[in-house]
Amino acid sequence: MTAQSPPLSSPPPRYELSHLGALEAESVHIFREVAATFERPVLLFSGGKDSVVMLHLAAKAFWPAPLPFPVMHVDTGHNFDEVIAFRDETVTRLGLRLVVAGVQDDIDAGAVVEETGPRASRNRLQTHTLLRGIRENGYDAVFGGARRDEEKARAKERVFSFRDEFGQWDPRAQRPELWNLYNGRHRKGEHIRVFPISNWTELDIWQYIETESIVLPSIYYAHRRPVVERDGMLLAQTRFLTLLPGDEPREELVRFRTVGDATCTGCVESSASTAAEVVTEVAASRITERGATRADDRISEAGMEDRKKEGYF
Repeated sequence: MTAQSPPLSSPPPRYELSHLGALEAESVHIFREVAATFERPVLLFSGGKDSVVMLHLAAKAFWPAPLPFPVMHVDTGHNFDEVIAFRDETVTRLGLRLVVAGVQDDIDAGAVVEETGPRASRNRLQTHTLLRGIRENGYDAVFGGARRDEEKARAKERVFSFRDEFGQWDPRAQRPELWNLYNGRHRKGEHIRVFPISNWTELDIWQYIETESIVLPSIYYAHRRPVVERDGMLLAQTRFLTLLPGDEPREELVRFRTVGDATCTGCVESSASTAAEVVTEVAASRITERGATRADDRISEAGMEDRKKEGYF
């Protein structure tokens, strides 16, 4: 009996890529596309979970070769000690080229004026420091860890986000990206912000961290620390936080969903001590990480969009 060909209605077998596998493949493609078309790219690396995942993806994209570009941290000088220690350990372990653009340098030079008062933060000063770091080093492509589910202004971004000679963003001047085709054309002095994890969600990030066994700073997991409740958020009591009348520090079991300037980044009560437990917690959450824990995003309804137009990541 001779073998018969399958009926035409039966599709040929094909390799089924998982959801995370598809996201990873897209990100790897973006990293390789930038490396092939830009002269001086740089990856923004703060030690936060999104930048750690970006670094992991970039390492996969070019393995076994080292990263073909440096990493840059825009340092407010008011960062959590655990995150800075993790950043330095990671750079040493992987042999990365680290560029640090410090807000304090711009304050000392008189380029920016530091806020004063008990609610002062250096977070808004990062924009000038970021643009200075890009300009001084001649970077033409800057990888950032923004995701479209973080905050509504992020959803207006393209994967390749064009910035003019002043580093400013105009949502109406962005280019179409049909069929994953990216346009990186720019003139001297202009640059492109590139978001390789733009299509990821916070849940995707944590599922990937669990699957890939990615190491993060310890503050992303449950730990006890003194906190102050302010404006509906729990702020860590650090040397950077000025107590206000009525503030009553207390110790709680908390973790951070995002990390940034310690003066405006809040934590959440949590007992999640593993990536798997965080995945379960995030899956049940109905509040975005920035909406729940970033005071700087509460300035106004369009606060983030206004800052992005000025050059913020």
